[in-house]
Amino acid sequence: MNKYDIVIIGSGLGGLCCGYILSKEGFNVCILEKNRQLGGSLQIFSRDKALFDTGIHYIGGLDKGQNLNQYFQYFGLMDKLKLKRMDMDAFDVISFEGDDRRYHHAQGYDNFVNVLAGQFPGERENIQRYTYKIREICDYFPLYRLGEDQKDLLTTSGFLETDTRTYIESVTSNQKLQNVLAGSNPLYAGVPNRTPLYVHALVVNTYIESSWKCIDGGAQISKHLSQSIKAMGGTILNYSEAKQFHFRGADIESVELTNGTRIEAKHFISNADISRTLEMVEGGHVRPAYRSRINGLDNTISAFIVNIVFKKNAFPYLNHNCYHYSTNDVWCGTTYAEETWPDGIAVFTAPNSRTGEYADSMTVMSYMNYSEMQKWAGTFSTIPNKVEFRGEEYEEFKQIKSEKIIDLLEKRFPGIRSSIHSYSASTPLTYRDYIGSRDGTLYGILKDYKDPLKTFITPKTKIPNLFLTGQNLNLHGVLGVTVSAVVTCAEFVGQVNLVRKIKAASA
Repeated sequence: MNKYDIVIIGSGLGGLCCGYILSKEGFNVCILEKNRQLGGSLQIFSRDKALFDTGIHYIGGLDKGQNLNQYFQYFGLMDKLKLKRMDMDAFDVISFEGDDRRYHHAQGYDNFVNVLAGQFPGERENIQRYTYKIREICDYFPLYRLGEDQKDLLTTSGFLETDTRTYIESVTSNQKLQNVLAGSNPLYAGVPNRTPLYVHALVVNTYIESSWKCIDGGAQISKHLSQSIKAMGGTILNYSEAKQFHFRGADIESVELTNGTRIEAKHFISNADISRTLEMVEGGHVRPAYRSRINGLDNTISAFIVNIVFKKNAFPYLNHNCYHYSTNDVWCGTTYAEETWPDGIAVFTAPNSRTGEYADSMTVMSYMNYSEMQKWAGTFSTIPNKVEFRGEEYEEFKQIKSEKIIDLLEKRFPGIRSSIHSYSASTPLTYRDYIGSRDGTLYGILKDYKDPLKTFITPKTKIPNLFLTGQNLNLHGVLGVTVSAVVTCAEFVGQVNLVRKIKAASA
C-alpha cells in the first residue's frame, strides 16, 4: 500500500494549487485524477484541429500588483503563461435583441466609469457609486486582497445578506443600465432575489481590474502546476478514480480506487463534488443531518454549449466577449421556459499561437437545467473508464438545441452561419462526466443571500483528517478557487505564514 502525507482527490485547479503549496512546504503529496487529462475546468479539447477550453474562457486580475498576479507569481506561473490582453475599452460587450447599441465594460475603474457614462449620459454618479461598492466589498474579504486579517465573515455578514439584483436596482432607475451592469451574470449563474452581492462583486471586480485570455487554452495552467509539483517530489496519478474511504477509528486510513488499489495517507483533501465525497464515506462517520444538509443544497444551473469551428479567414477574431439577450432582462436565463430557450448566450473566441485577424473557433454558451437530461442520466461517457453511446434521440436533442443557439447567434452576428465549417455540442451530462459534478453544475453550490451561513462550506469536516477545497468553499472561478486552496492549506501551514510567503514572491 502506497503511503503519503497528504492525498488530494481531484486535479482541478483547487487540487493542483493545494498540491503545489503543500509540496513546497515539504509534504509528500499524491494527487488522484480519474480522467486522462488533468485540470478539471482547465481541460482543453480539439475539434477539426481547433482548440476549445472546457471552462476557462478568460481570466482577470493578472496585471502587475493585482490579486491573481500575486498568487500566480507565487505558483511560478506568470513568466510561463502565454496571455493576450483583451480590449481595454470593451472586454465584455452586452447587447439586447431589438437594440442596435452595444454596451461596453471597460478595463480599469476610471475607464469603466467613463465608457459607461458616455453611453448613459446623466448616470455617471450612479455608475461611480456602483464601482465604489464593488471595491468596498472586495476589500472586506482578506484573502481576496492577500490580507493577513483573519476576520470572521460569518459573524459580520452585512455584505453577505444583500441581494445582487436588488442592490443594482437601488443604484439607478435606468432599467437598461441595470441590465448592463448585471449583463455578465453567466459568469456566476446569477439568480434574481437569491445571488448575494458579494458573489457579483468578487467576480466582476477582477475583470474590471484587467482581463486576459490564455493563448492556446487554459490547460497551460495545469501543465505548469503539475510539472512543478512533480519537480518538488509530488506524485500525480491519472486514470485513478477514488471510490471509497477506509477508516481506522475516527480517521481515514486509505482511499480505495475503482481498480482496487488502496492509497494510504495521514491526511486527505477532496477537490471533488462534496456530495460525491460524502458517498465515499461509509455510514456512521458523518452525521445524517450533515449529509442531508449538503445533499439538500441547490447547485447553480448547468449549460448547453456549442463549439464552432470556422472556415479559414471567415470570421474576425473578437478580442472581447459578447453577452447577448433575446429580452431586456438579463436575469431570465436561469428560469427559462423550454419553448422560448435560449433567452441569452455568452460568446467567446479563443486566441491561439496563429491568431491574427481571424478566429479559428467560437464557444457559445446558454443555461440549461440538468432536468432536461433525465432520459439519459443513466449513461456515461468518460473515456477510457466508461464509454456509452447515449442514443440517436440524444444526438437529435443536441442538434435541435444547437440550431436554436445558432439562430440567436445569427441575430447578433448576421451572416455568421455561412462562416461555420462545423460544430459540436456539450450538455450538462458532459459537465457531469468530465468535470465530476453531480448534476453538471457550472459553479457549484448556489449562494443565497437569505441564508448565507447555510451555503458557506469550511475546509474542515467532522472527520479529523479529511479536508475540502474547490469552488464550493468560497467562490468559483480561477481566483475564487485559488483563494479556496489557500484557505484549505492554511489548515496545515497557517494563514499568516502562507500569505506572507505569497506576497514575498511578487515583492
